[in-house]
Amino acid sequence: MDDPRIEKAWEQFQALLDAGRPHEVTQQLRDLFVPDKVIEELLRRHEVATTRIASLREPLALGRENALPWYTGPRADDKNWPAFENLLRGTLGTDSTQKIDDASTRVVAMLDHPATPTFRSRGLVVGHVQSGKTSNFTGVVCKAADRGYRMFIVLSGIHNSLRRQTQARLIRDVVNLNPPLWHQITSPERDFVPPPNAQSFMASKGQTLLLVVKKNAVVLRKLRDWLEQAQEQLGNCPTLIIDDEADQATLATRRINPLIRDVMTRLPKVCYVGYTATPFANLLTDPMDHEDFYPRDFILSLTRGEKYQGPEALFGRNPLDGEDPAEVPGGLDMIRTIPVDELDDLRPRKQAAAAGFQPDVTESLRRAVLWFWMATAARQKRGHRDQHSSMLIHAHSDTRVHDSYKAPLTMLREEVAAGVRAADAGLIDELRLLWQGESGRVDPSDFDNALLSFDDVFSCIGDVVESTKIVMDHYRSTDRLDYDSGPVNVIAVGGNTLSRGLTLEGLVVSFFVRSSNVYDTLLQMGRWFGYRPGYEDLPRIFMPDETRDWFMHLATVEEEMRMEIDRYLIEHKSPLDLAVRIRCHPKMRVTAPSKSGAAVRAAASYGGQLIETHYFKCSPFDDALKWHTQNADAVSRLLAVAAEQGRLDRDVKPGRALWREVSHSHVLDFIASYQIDPKSVDASSALMTEYIRRRSESGALVSWNVGVIGNAPAAGSNLVALPEGLSVATVTRTRIEASAGSPVADIKTLTGSRDEALDLNIDKVEGPLNRTMLQDCRVQQQPERGLLLLYPIDARSEVPVRRRNGKEQAVPGRVALDAPGDVVWGAAFVFPRPTKGDALVEYDYVAADLREVFPSAGEDDIEDVSVLDQDLDSDVEPVA
Repeated sequence: MDDPRIEKAWEQFQALLDAGRPHEVTQQLRDLFVPDKVIEELLRRHEVATTRIASLREPLALGRENALPWYTGPRADDKNWPAFENLLRGTLGTDSTQKIDDASTRVVAMLDHPATPTFRSRGLVVGHVQSGKTSNFTGVVCKAADRGYRMFIVLSGIHNSLRRQTQARLIRDVVNLNPPLWHQITSPERDFVPPPNAQSFMASKGQTLLLVVKKNAVVLRKLRDWLEQAQEQLGNCPTLIIDDEADQATLATRRINPLIRDVMTRLPKVCYVGYTATPFANLLTDPMDHEDFYPRDFILSLTRGEKYQGPEALFGRNPLDGEDPAEVPGGLDMIRTIPVDELDDLRPRKQAAAAGFQPDVTESLRRAVLWFWMATAARQKRGHRDQHSSMLIHAHSDTRVHDSYKAPLTMLREEVAAGVRAADAGLIDELRLLWQGESGRVDPSDFDNALLSFDDVFSCIGDVVESTKIVMDHYRSTDRLDYDSGPVNVIAVGGNTLSRGLTLEGLVVSFFVRSSNVYDTLLQMGRWFGYRPGYEDLPRIFMPDETRDWFMHLATVEEEMRMEIDRYLIEHKSPLDLAVRIRCHPKMRVTAPSKSGAAVRAAASYGGQLIETHYFKCSPFDDALKWHTQNADAVSRLLAVAAEQGRLDRDVKPGRALWREVSHSHVLDFIASYQIDPKSVDASSALMTEYIRRRSESGALVSWNVGVIGNAPAAGSNLVALPEGLSVATVTRTRIEASAGSPVADIKTLTGSRDEALDLNIDKVEGPLNRTMLQDCRVQQQPERGLLLLYPIDARSEVPVRRRNGKEQAVPGRVALDAPGDVVWGAAFVFPRPTKGDALVEYDYVAADLREVFPSAGEDDIEDVSVLDQDLDSDVEPVA
């Protein structure tokens, strides 16, 4: 309808909707004698608008099924969002701004209508480390304020630096764009101090209140008591609490958690929204505790931008169930090893040694700092002179260790500055070799960046070194990171204050030797995740090999967790159905034990999965040789019994062999004797054995097919003899470059895309095969039979050469396997997808305990997990 009367009525309807819910507004219009036909059109428009928001493809979201749709999106007469939107368009462009618009609209639609008489709801927004969560919740603040929310309490971490940064951003992006609309109770310089006469702030409707508060016991008590003074007025003050870093301090801490609860109980109309990139603890908290912070009302999963460099982009990850291994990211060649023998020179061995510790500028630290200056000079040559450039050194949690880095770093800066001024030939050669060795390892043309020569870069390096500031950033220091006083080149040394929420602008180099084995803590320390516009090829991360391996594991954990969250949202499960499984690690903890009291060991199945070994021992030589010899013996025994008792399939192509109908007892014997590296978390010998035994009790997996995947014998090939006069040539499996120098090689992928079809008839399958199609074929042809594939790998396995850009080049990101002996045996287990009841084993996952929510969950399905670690409040800074 284009009737002007309808348009005017629609404006009136929307204005009335700010003060009442749709059914109340409908009655008001009837009382004003608005015709029913007009009211029907207004309700239709309202439904169309709310349905459009609910059906947005991104972000994936799920709320309460009985929630009343009320938010129809931004309006032309809004004040806060249009101003922020214009600011975003000027800095991020149209596409990114539209994504923030859609995502923040989706969040606001999940909130309670501010005119609802009372409400106390809880939700969670899952983002990514350093990936725009602040922009999202700033948009939410703007839109909620435009619709009648009158108080915004932002809980901003536990450190003064993050609180200051968050307050400054909200002032820039919200308050300064509409100063008359806002009253700041806090400021960048000052955390919450109770102003007198709390009642007057709540009673006045002229301004919206903004409080950016650190999660500190002293501060939260003051806030609680201040709100208590205004109980009669708070009923007219709908409040939104935004908890940035919602997995930190909020959950299950002795002091902070009860105080945040106390604050919420003082507010009759309050919606709590937690934001985090590491929701492990949030998803493991008790869903039956109605006063705690399990996201029982709604959950959203923010998407990451195409150019976001997250854990899987930087470190690579393992394939997940159903994925084509060839399409799984292998990681950019940006990770550099800090040798184990340097660690004692970079961090104290024990906490007691922190007081007198003095670090050395080791070879890797010198290389990292020199690369920081080279990369910053390259950025300046690319036109980034007006932008910040940062290096992070994260060595320890003790502030005395941070301070100990000041002198050696200052001496290094003075040495290099003097060498550049004097055109020292030795220094210039060192820098030239560094640039030539590093600049091509990540191709700048892949990111549309300019390829620079050494001379281009060296022309800028003098100014870069001279201008570099060295800052010790911790809560006791007075010289803190300052990105507000113009472009800065800075080497920041710190610990906890730099590991949560705080953005290091223009981070180019990270030097990380901090020890932590907790998922969420370690991921949050990864300040190097994020967007690096115009210098995507230049970042480098220096860390010990074990830490790199942990981040590779975490990349798999995170992607699997997000896929599971997204699956629940697509299937329209409620948050109380959301027992997201989180994969465990033999040496790491998912989160602190005080945050995981509601965690249980998740039951799971190997049904339909492909489990393969891709870690192989390469050193020390004698140990590795013994390891591979034992595995070769296990393979020989299995193949001998397969030839004796199984049935040889003579229709497979050359270079392969297959014996059908081998008893599961022989497969179990093989699993017991074949050594699998502990890093192959999925390929747990104990769990696979338990699963096969349980399935065999119901008549499944009692028979297996055993195959060998090699190459067709050819002149000069390395032949491996098999039973029954057969032989195959070895296959090549190189290790990824990230595992070079490690005692254990990671080949990333063992199987080829069609290997698991060895015992299937796929002649009639058209087009390329994927895992889902292969699983379907197996259900039809081999529904109860497992498949074990054995791979004779050339122990040397040189990197193949292929033609690229008219030149012959080795495959990038790969190095020779270089294992002892002649043959390394890999193994892959193909488990058919069950057609009926499956066996559950206590798998290496934890999940929230939903037994009280769904009492029908059997005790046999889930068991209590012993909790993990000790949560401490000692990390909390003094109040500012």
